Formats: sequence, C-alpha cells, structure tokens
Amino acid sequence: MATLARTGSPLDGWTRAEYDADGRTHDIYRRGTGPGVIVIHEIPGMTPEVIEFADEVVAAGCTVVMPHLFGVPGRELSAGYAAAIVPQLCVSKEFTTFATGRTSPIAGWLRSLSRSLHDELGGPGVGVVGMCFTGGFALAMMVDDSVAAPVVAQPSTPFAIGRRRSADLALSPDDLAAVKARAAGGCPVLGLRYAGDRATGTRFATLHRELGDAFTAVEFPGSKHATLTAHRQQEGVDAVLAFLRRRLEVDA
Repeated sequence: MATLARTGSPLDGWTRAEYDADGRTHDIYRRGTGPGVIVIHEIPGMTPEVIEFADEVVAAGCTVVMPHLFGVPGRELSAGYAAAIVPQLCVSKEFTTFATGRTSPIAGWLRSLSRSLHDELGGPGVGVVGMCFTGGFALAMMVDDSVAAPVVAQPSTPFAIGRRRSADLALSPDDLAAVKARAAGGCPVLGLRYAGDRATGTRFATLHRELGDAFTAVEFPGSKHATLTAHRQQEGVDAVLAFLRRRLEVDA
C-alpha cells in the first residue's frame, strides 16, 4: 500500500510505493496529473534539487514518477555524500559503469515502469529525463515504444576514462540499433550539457552521428555539470518542459 513521504521532507506531497519488475524492487515517488514523465535522479541520489525540478514538471501538467535507485531520498548534496555513493555503484550488478557496448541491467526494470505508466495514463507515451550517471538511461528506455520523449542530461556513463568510453552511449549493439530505428521513425531525443563538461566525454558527437537530425543538443558555455539541478540553467529547464509538453501533448 502506498504511503506519504515523511513530514518535513522535500518529498512532502509525493506518494511512495514499491514497484516490482524484472526481478528487481525499488521505491517510486509519484505526484501530479496528466501524461507520465519518469525523472531519474543523478549521483548521489534524489537530492532536493532533483525533487525541485520534478515539482516543476508536475506544475507543467504531468504525472511524475521518480524511481529511487541509490542514495537517501531528500538528502542534501555534498562532496562527501557523492564520494561515498560512487564506489557502491561501481560494484552494483544493476549498473554498467566502465564497460562499453553494454546496457545497464536496470534498463529492464525501468522499461517495465514506463510501460506500466503508459498503460495506466494513455496518451502518446511517457517522457523520461535521465541525469548524469543516469543520463543514458533515457536512451536505454527509448528501446520501448512507451517512451515518446527521452531527455539525456549530461550523460556520464560509462565513466569517461579514455577515448572509447568517452564516446560510448552505454547501449548494447542491439539496443543502439533499436534507438536509431525509433529516432528515424519520429521519436526525437533532447540532450543538455555544459560544453566543457569532461564527464560527458564526446557522447554528444556520437549522438549527432548516430541519430542525425533526431538529436537536438542544448549546450551551455563553461565546464559545470548539472544543467537541471545544482548548476541549473533556466534555458535548459524551459527547453525540457517545452519538449515534454509538445511530445506528450500536455494541455496548456
């Protein structure tokens, strides 16, 4: 049974439940009405800045679901907190952090969540916003037809160590072929990053090459990282909200 998040938390007003699929169970937090959007948090977790962005998507007329994949929901961002989370992700069997040409196993669970949300809410499909460590998850989920609005914000896996990893999209060859086919069939991809962000490597060049005109990049000067949260750019937030409204046919 769903329960409300604890009083005094940035998650006040969000409903928490468990979602089981693909042999995995994770908490999900939900709020809003309208077409579905899945907002996937970045490292180190579901920080207040991530929740604030998700609240804006709710205010734009969407039902937002936030999966809790790691970290402590609502905990403030700090360097020490992030440093403690990264080693856990590196040894987790759910995520691919260094290998190239592979899709993270968590993608199956996320795709199931997207299908479930779309089956419930209907409409053109579901939006997905991935950030940082989870940026590429929006591409992995795009393999499923339920995803209609994938947003890739500063994708940072596999970790950009070396030329090959820096260019890799964290997709298996079959998944990459499926993403290219969906893009060619009319499902565009929106990407955001700071132009000097080393964590994103050369992935935007790969996306331009593989997806062509189906990929739109919104880039900002400088070498900061979190375009929608800690290093927020309002132009980027506005671009994401406009993309979601258009693709999901959100009522004005």
